[in-house]
Amino acid sequence: MPAINVTLKSGASASELETAKKQVTDQGGKITTEFKLIKGFTAEFPADQVHSLETNDHITVEADSEVKTQ
Repeated sequence: MPAINVTLKSGASASELETAKKQVTDQGGKITTEFKLIKGFTAEFPADQVHSLETNDHITVEADSEVKTQ
């Protein structure tokens, strides 16, 4: 399963994050990391189900990838 990052959009309530977590686990995903500095998490989630998360107006969904600085 690919890893995805899920973060709350500006102005969204903390309960929206809990809703997203439940949606991930209900659809066969597994939360692997919860962020401390921002409201969000990384999860392993079935690729064919990601579109269902992307319809949530309160969160941003993106593929997890390595980030490098110069």
